[in-house]
Amino acid sequence: MKQLMLGNKAVARGLYEAGVCFVSSYPGTPSTEITEEAVKYDDIYCEWAPNEKVAMESAFGASLAGKRSFCAQKHVGLNVAADPLYTMSYTGVNAGMVIGVADDAGMHSSQNEQDSRHHAIAAKVPMLEPSDSAEALEYTKIAYEISEEFDTPVLLKMCTRVAHSQSVTETGNRVEHDKPYEKTISKYVMTPANAKKRHPFVEERTKKLIAYAEKSPLNRIEKGSRPIGVITSSTSYQYVKEVFGDDIYVLKLGMVNPLPDQLIRDFAAMVEKLYVVEELDPIFENHIKALGISVIGKDALPMIDEFSQNLVAEALGEKAPEGLAFNEEIPVRPPIMCSGCPHRGLFYTLKKLGCTVLGDIGCYTLGAAPPLGAMEMTLCMGASIGATHGFNKMRGAESEHKTVAVIGDSTFMHSGMTGLANVAYNQTNSTVIILDNSITGMTGHQQNPTTGYNIKGDPAGKINLEALVRAMGFERVSVIDPYNLTQCEETIKQELAADAPSIIISRRPCALLKYVKHNPPLSVDINKCIGCKSCMRIGCPSISMKTTAGKTHASVDATQCVGCGVCTGLCPVGAFSGVDAKGGENK
Repeated sequence: MKQLMLGNKAVARGLYEAGVCFVSSYPGTPSTEITEEAVKYDDIYCEWAPNEKVAMESAFGASLAGKRSFCAQKHVGLNVAADPLYTMSYTGVNAGMVIGVADDAGMHSSQNEQDSRHHAIAAKVPMLEPSDSAEALEYTKIAYEISEEFDTPVLLKMCTRVAHSQSVTETGNRVEHDKPYEKTISKYVMTPANAKKRHPFVEERTKKLIAYAEKSPLNRIEKGSRPIGVITSSTSYQYVKEVFGDDIYVLKLGMVNPLPDQLIRDFAAMVEKLYVVEELDPIFENHIKALGISVIGKDALPMIDEFSQNLVAEALGEKAPEGLAFNEEIPVRPPIMCSGCPHRGLFYTLKKLGCTVLGDIGCYTLGAAPPLGAMEMTLCMGASIGATHGFNKMRGAESEHKTVAVIGDSTFMHSGMTGLANVAYNQTNSTVIILDNSITGMTGHQQNPTTGYNIKGDPAGKINLEALVRAMGFERVSVIDPYNLTQCEETIKQELAADAPSIIISRRPCALLKYVKHNPPLSVDINKCIGCKSCMRIGCPSISMKTTAGKTHASVDATQCVGCGVCTGLCPVGAFSGVDAKGGENK
């Protein structure tokens, strides 16, 4: 049956049809929807793991048990899971195992532009890369065949445009697969002695995979009328076809590691001028040049950002077809914390107190944006706590009494606990603020080990943050409501002044959660308002300045305001009417 599907949804459908039984992932844009769609199939057990390493290890265990398995993450998440990945290349698999990784050229929601093909090359595992939803579905099923035929985990590489674009797919039926588990110590116990014996297997497997790539329909030559050739893959293939149609020769690579040397040589011999069109790093280009073939790549195309039809056309000396690409300047809409975001009051307080704030990955990263401008560092998941410890160790007591680490509840479970263990073990008087908004926010409201619900929304194990951090050795543990600015300020001052490590849990659910009941929107008495703009310092999108009858005053957008009342604590003249941050009337 033909269906219009997102690329990520098509991968999930491929998992279903391939007979996959186990999916474990950590949410990360642009990969998240794969698991969110897979959970809709009752035949597939799905879960959110605390982090990508755990997800991959769990999927490996399911494969070992004889069931086809899958895990998904974004490109930086694969860094977290690299440890098991590289050794799984040696052990191989039992039932098929596929690893989804979604790159984010253009950094729409990421802190770097990483090319995950490097991991496939370094780990010596095959990687498939679809260019649309139909291929996403088919390649997923083929990946399991490759995994079991060649005894290897297989990487399935998506990108933002393929993951989040729709195209027509052809769906089929589910085919069940089951393999017995056999105890094989020499294959699965990677002591040095066993690993030495498995490494030659990896090298021999690579030779077999190259031979497979030479003949596989995943890699195909499309002939044209002009003696120009382009080697490409993924969304770049779509741009090339949209610009040139069937006029030129195209080698479309669906298996991007290992690469088919002879097929590339044969293709190069068909054309007079050869280009490589690939986003980010020159991986194809370097490989082709190492074969002694002259090719134009990054000397014409950039190594940064996403490509487009116009960019490809200009680089290859063509004119893009009329109306193919949008050329108008689009007004910038910078990301901002939502109305009622519980992080806003906390960051306002940290800025007011002049704190040095070392941050982490999540919605609260927006604490670095104006007008709050409170956060001074964001590196990777969990880095805020470790960085704060090192920062304080080097700068001493002066730093300890003004520096805080901020980290979300989901990120804390992902990789914050080890950093916190370092603070407890190696002793700095560091203050760590866990921003508990009861959900994994920025990736679209996924559950995590602190919420008490699993991926289906059913009751699940719930980790008690207060009990956990106390068990890790922290005696000073406070819980605050970030809507209450007075409580925030008093508690932060108190913990920073203490000569002991401390934990502050800033607890208030995300304002966008469906179960959160909001107060009526606030309003502004323009007769009281003096236009001082104090309320604008929190950067709430519900508040703006307007002019009425020649008087400039604050105004509240009732369609956005959730009545959190944080702004009432900033107004020196009590111009806001409604429920204040402590739940009382402010009239």
